[in-house]
Amino acid sequence: MARKKTSSKAPARKAPASTAKATPRAAKAPTGGDAQAAARTARGQRGLQAVIDRKDARRTGKDKGDDAPMQAGARRQPERMPAQHIAKPGREADLDLAPRFEAPDYRGSGKLEGMKAIVTGADSGIGRAVAVLFAREGADVAIFYLDEHEDAKETARWVEKEGRQAVLVPGDVRDPAFCNRAVKQVAKQFGRLDVLVNNAGFQLHAERLEDISDDHLQETLQTNVAGYLQMARAALPHMSEGASIINCGSVTGLFGSPKLIDYSTTKGAVHAFTKALAANLIPRGIRVNAVAPGPVWTPFNPADKPADEVGEFGQDSAMGRAAQPEELSPAFVFLASPVMSSYVNGIVLPVMGGPKG
Repeated sequence: MARKKTSSKAPARKAPASTAKATPRAAKAPTGGDAQAAARTARGQRGLQAVIDRKDARRTGKDKGDDAPMQAGARRQPERMPAQHIAKPGREADLDLAPRFEAPDYRGSGKLEGMKAIVTGADSGIGRAVAVLFAREGADVAIFYLDEHEDAKETARWVEKEGRQAVLVPGDVRDPAFCNRAVKQVAKQFGRLDVLVNNAGFQLHAERLEDISDDHLQETLQTNVAGYLQMARAALPHMSEGASIINCGSVTGLFGSPKLIDYSTTKGAVHAFTKALAANLIPRGIRVNAVAPGPVWTPFNPADKPADEVGEFGQDSAMGRAAQPEELSPAFVFLASPVMSSYVNGIVLPVMGGPKG
């Protein structure tokens, strides 16, 4: 039966509940203060979006401002590396762009006063920068290196310029007999040993795993893994409570590198070695930590990669440039100093310019 139409003046009657279906009603937008505030926020968000949309529409390619290498230090660092290839093991003196290790704005404050340190691979690069800052903080430094004699002498000159004693120790950390003999001699000369920095390394790229020969593989493993273990094993008898070991790891040990398969493997091992030894030495009061650098301008890469790749070194990092050694060395001071990191043990400290977006 059809319902009667109602006039505009008379309200319509409801059908009995037993016979009529409920008619859905459109939900009314809330009109309270909270809803009004939310609406204002939404309008504001759309306004912000519109600003970015307009910029996106004007942009024909990548925003060049976003591509500019990041500078965040006390002085501006070089942003492009020279396209150069040098012979292994790599002399710092041969580089067209000298790596920056001096850290002229870093002021020492006795954080390592009176301490005795060994730094392997200290002839150049990160090792040289660490040796110089250790000396600036009051430590005598034994400079272990392979056969880059002129570079090592330059490092020693800078250590002595800081008013500390430098001892030059050439040799091969792959040889356990050398490690034992050299560390014993240094400990005797210094009277004790407070810090060991394992930094010596070998890196050689390969396009495919099959391109890594047995000799190539053993050179990488024996230098980067066995060398670290052997130096630590030789040093520990001369270390006491409060001493520390710092290993140089790598971003490749965290994320891998497709053309540095063996090298990445060894750096992952260094990170595991750091954690295992740190746990082992807790009863003896000796801390063990690692620094994992990103790309750093040292003789290491020009002595590995072709010149054209060296010219682009570091551009794919988060900051868009390679670090300089002086940007890494304060991390080693932090981990070595008992007044700064007495409760820091078993960590792998990334110093790689941030995550790559």
